[in-house]
Amino acid sequence: MAETVTNAAAIGEDYLQPGRFIDSDHPAIAAFAVRATASASDPVAAAVKLYYAVRDEILYDPYVPAEDPDTYRASAVLAKGRGYCVGKASLLAAAARVRGIPARVAFADVRNHLATPRLLELIGTDIFVYHGITELWLDGRWIKATPTFNLTLCEKFRIRPLDFDGRADAVFHPFDRDGRRHMEYLRQRGSYADVPVDVLMPAMLEAYPRLAEFGKAPRGDFAREAEEQAQGSSHG
Repeated sequence: MAETVTNAAAIGEDYLQPGRFIDSDHPAIAAFAVRATASASDPVAAAVKLYYAVRDEILYDPYVPAEDPDTYRASAVLAKGRGYCVGKASLLAAAARVRGIPARVAFADVRNHLATPRLLELIGTDIFVYHGITELWLDGRWIKATPTFNLTLCEKFRIRPLDFDGRADAVFHPFDRDGRRHMEYLRQRGSYADVPVDVLMPAMLEAYPRLAEFGKAPRGDFAREAEEQAQGSSHG
């Protein structure tokens, strides 16, 4: 196990302990964290390596069932190799805790100007409530990390991949590679030691009345949709 962050006591043990969804005590999470950070020499380097491991090894999939608790559980997301923003944020937080880096999940409402037509049809809006990110305690302050979109998806969608250096916040780019509006932050929803499903789910059901039908819809292929949309835009 790597070194424990010396100032963790100043921010509370909740951000180092396993939770119901940020289940950092799961053996698979521990193995993932140790493998990903094998050559890291300090917490910042470890955080960076964990970020890229979660960003690129776990595929972004917005078509996961919102009513399934495993959608938000770090170990389940790792096992499936795919997840949406909250699940990936949960996994990064869990892996960071394994390495002794205090971590939590935070949420914001965003407007995604480049969501695919099928996804927009299913949820009925381009506003995504409770978009999940990870916050990591590094060098005495909380740093935002957003491991949502894997590199291959960014290439298909023609959006700039979001990099992370462990020192500056990594939040979505407002524009894509072609100058189109991409992501707009609308409202901050706070930070939590564990995924607040009891808060998140009612908010999602209110925002997306068709959410109960969402899990019954045929599974989409978001990467293919993104590629087709980018090709259509370039030909337009």
